Amino acid sequence: MLEPTAANLEKMTQDLQKGLYSPAHINFLSSIPRPLLEEFATQTAQAGTSEYISQVFDQYLNFIVSEPSLFSLGMGKETYWTMNSAQTSDDDLDANIDRIVSGLFSVSVTMGTIPIIRCPKAGAAEMIAAKLDRKLRDHILNSKDNLFSASRAGASSTTSSRPVLIIVDRNVDLVPMLSHSWTYQSLIHDVLTMHLNRITLDTSEDGKPGAKRSYDLTTSDFFWKKNAGAPFPQVAEDLDADLKKYTDDAAEVTKKTGASSIEDLQNDTSSSAQHLKAAITLLPELRERKALLDMHMNIATELLKGIKDRQLDNFFQLEEDIKKQTKAQMLELLIDADKGNQPLDKLRLFIIWFLSTEQEVSRADMEKFEEALKQADIDTLPLAYIRRVREITRMTMISSAPISQPQQPSASNDLFRGFSSISSRLTDRLKDAGLGGANFDNLISGVKNLMPVNKDLTVTKITESLMDPQNASTSALQKTEGFLYFDPRSANARGTMPPSAKDSRSGTAPSRGIDPSFGQRRQGFSEAIVFTVGGGSMDEYGNLQEWAKRTSGAAGGAAGAVSRKRVIYGSTELVNAESFLNELARLGGEA
Repeated sequence: MLEPTAANLEKMTQDLQKGLYSPAHINFLSSIPRPLLEEFATQTAQAGTSEYISQVFDQYLNFIVSEPSLFSLGMGKETYWTMNSAQTSDDDLDANIDRIVSGLFSVSVTMGTIPIIRCPKAGAAEMIAAKLDRKLRDHILNSKDNLFSASRAGASSTTSSRPVLIIVDRNVDLVPMLSHSWTYQSLIHDVLTMHLNRITLDTSEDGKPGAKRSYDLTTSDFFWKKNAGAPFPQVAEDLDADLKKYTDDAAEVTKKTGASSIEDLQNDTSSSAQHLKAAITLLPELRERKALLDMHMNIATELLKGIKDRQLDNFFQLEEDIKKQTKAQMLELLIDADKGNQPLDKLRLFIIWFLSTEQEVSRADMEKFEEALKQADIDTLPLAYIRRVREITRMTMISSAPISQPQQPSASNDLFRGFSSISSRLTDRLKDAGLGGANFDNLISGVKNLMPVNKDLTVTKITESLMDPQNASTSALQKTEGFLYFDPRSANARGTMPPSAKDSRSGTAPSRGIDPSFGQRRQGFSEAIVFTVGGGSMDEYGNLQEWAKRTSGAAGGAAGAVSRKRVIYGSTELVNAESFLNELARLGGEA
């Protein structure tokens, strides 16, 4: 299995000449271009290796699925820089756009349906939409038994049952890339090192080396499936409840057999055969459940340490009402030395405020802010770029009022309710991790029991206006009114030949797609694929899933089933705040 590149094909021919594989079944991750296939055929003929090749397949698998509704194209953590840097050559930009188009084509093939494509005018999103429209259209016209033919399972041609593919540039809203979230999966992505659903915990303490533990978070994990998008205090309560349930279940099994513990069951032969058989049947499930809960206990402990050290609860609380912060308050925050041990958190907070505030920030004000950041030993290069894109981003951001305001506890030292009852268990975990007599109550003292306010992010608002225009806000509808409309199955919604990056930069590119009719603008969808060009955020993914859950099936019964929504979120790469700041700094250095 390999990417169809000239270098890979050359290597494959060399391996076949050495007789390493016989026979070889060659699987290309994406569709191999015709010129490259002809080049491979020529190499094969010249090398005389055709007898070793049994089959050649296009697999359309050049994307990574982290969860059933989350994917990325695995393009690396420099895509935002590549797409926005003046130093990127036209050829490199075209190569990146072609890679995105290929990935989205594979996603469409995997889903077995051709989407309606919506995107804003101008920018990389439009170039990608136009090229994808052309690729899908050409495939349908030129393939006798195409990948979307009616005979294939899941293929559908009716517009109402097809999904909408919404492609947006990352600059539409930069805030989710930098925000401090309070949900379990977002905190893990921010505080711990997570890659391809695997997190690695470093158990070293006070300079003493410790063992590194790796955990895989998958949808087969019942606790992760239930709590990934939940606020951290709620996760604590569920962890406590599940641990108690496990203890009760284990006690029930051992009581029936007369053994003193689950471990004793393996060696105890005196128990009645019937009870022993029942216990042995339950053992694997109980053991697996305990291993998962132990894993989440360890993760929760590490997260708590990160929250305490970096005061993430304070940053999260400030960002919930970021627009209310005055210039004087922001300056005071930046100067305050008692705001966690991670200076970048201050920079993230300031950029979010700078992008969100409606106050006028003069050059003199910016100099004061930059000086305060430099005194905190923070690199201010990202601000040079943020100043440039601020006006563009502020035009596309859609402010959202809270959907419901839950009762917030006082800002005093509230402890997590859920953690108070499992403090002894966690204290044992801390001891096991080599933290000596560290007490759990000391660890969480001062950490606030906050519940997030339900607020829809900009990308969620855009998705709502395109999926469910009847219930969308007027401001969101106005922002998406000018979105282009592509339907690869329709002869009318036909785009012109997609231009190159050079044409787009020079302004000679013709307009593409069609300006949708009123009916097309107000058409509703039950399924959407939302794709961000330049990096994705776990916060944005969680917000979209929460919106889909909140607005699905409210009518109940058959009507509810019809209105059930599914939103799939994709991006060039899932990027955490630290990596994104590095890209901003690189762009700031060019400014």
